[in-house]
Amino acid sequence: MAKKKKNIDLRNKNLEFTENGISYKLLLFKAENMTVDVLRYENGTKLDEYNIPFAHIPKAIKKLIKPN
Repeated sequence: MAKKKKNIDLRNKNLEFTENGISYKLLLFKAENMTVDVLRYENGTKLDEYNIPFAHIPKAIKKLIKPN
């Protein structure tokens, strides 16, 4: 039976990035399906919780998460 990959909680690392005027705060990295849960903010206002593929986040942030 295959091992289940663990989720990595990123809340305490306070990782954020901005793209197209929207700020993203990383919450949880799901290694099993290689996605990241984020909170989206625009002008300091919380929009929603969102799920994005790991490949779509900036390279500098990927290095900090280290999924391997």
